[in-house]
Amino acid sequence: MPAGGAPSGLLPTGAGCGYGAGIMSDARIDNGAPSGAAGQSAGTNPPRPPAGEEGRFFGFREIDPTEKAPLVQGVFGSVASKYDVMNDLMSMGVHRLWKDMFVDHVNPRAGEALLDVAGGTGDIAFRLKKKAPDAAVTVCDLTEAMVRVGRDRAIDQGQVQREAGGIDWTVGNAETLPFTSRSMDAYTIAFGLRNVTHIDKALAEARRVLKPGGRFFCLEFSHVVIPVLRDLYDAYSFNLLPKLGQMVAGDRDSYQYLVESIRRFPEQQALCRRIEAAGFTQVKARNLSGGIACIHSGWRI
Repeated sequence: MPAGGAPSGLLPTGAGCGYGAGIMSDARIDNGAPSGAAGQSAGTNPPRPPAGEEGRFFGFREIDPTEKAPLVQGVFGSVASKYDVMNDLMSMGVHRLWKDMFVDHVNPRAGEALLDVAGGTGDIAFRLKKKAPDAAVTVCDLTEAMVRVGRDRAIDQGQVQREAGGIDWTVGNAETLPFTSRSMDAYTIAFGLRNVTHIDKALAEARRVLKPGGRFFCLEFSHVVIPVLRDLYDAYSFNLLPKLGQMVAGDRDSYQYLVESIRRFPEQQALCRRIEAAGFTQVKARNLSGGIACIHSGWRI
């Protein structure tokens, strides 16, 4: 899988998140495709749930929404010590390049307060800190085991506490963030939004904690827009990835969930509309590797 496929570009959104006038990335996204049509292989992926009802599903399995957060904690508690391996398997190693591009897109600056949500092991936080050493970086993650892994890595790097020039670490839910309103200059979430129970609540919380003029950034596995690549990626994801998860991490079920959760996640345009509905402006999407991943961004006015 190429790191960037064809050149990636920004997909500007206007009223209704239309892409017609924008610069397209790896391939054209069909505005006319019915919801649930793109990014699916016949007989493999069920239709995506209606907006706001993602909490009723854990992967392809229907659940009570109150069960989702504990189930997600179970998955990431299980894979925490091998999280980098998991991402390598999920992306064939390209996630490292995606994260570098993501942080370049954030462009953190000295003196800013930066919040990385669902960032337990610190992959994004360490990159933010490296790019802006004088920024105040805080990591918040639902799963304590993930935060412990990140803190251990921070100890090894001498970046434990913000007061000592390091990173702050806390356990918290993206839907009820333990931070005051209008306290952050930028909010990042990488490979985490698809795991929250109520996406719209998490987006509303992102806006709440951002200062006016604050920036929102989401990096997430998305919906492949190149048909041949989509078929290959589906075949790899469903047929090989869970087996590799069993062989490498001894955990087939967690990897099966992660594969299924991607197919339940809103397509690029649908997520743009929901980010706008949460109160953000200048919402954009940037496909990476043909839509295998996507960066969404917006401004809090």
